[in-house]
Amino acid sequence: MNNKLIGNTAAGMLIAAIIAISLFELGFWKTFVVVIAMAIGALVVRIVEGRLDVRALTDVIRGRRSS
Repeated sequence: MNNKLIGNTAAGMLIAAIIAISLFELGFWKTFVVVIAMAIGALVVRIVEGRLDVRALTDVIRGRRSS
């Protein structure tokens, strides 16, 4: 049984709607800063939960591995 509150598609649509509303209300640059902060927050949570291998990520950024 799947215990998700909402599905991936619905979550993506909700995030897109929030970003679109932010663009209209705040403007491009403020929305851009908010989106970057959200992405950094998501990365931090994945690292803390152990769902992201930091060494593999740094290897990909440095060009040592492709994935």
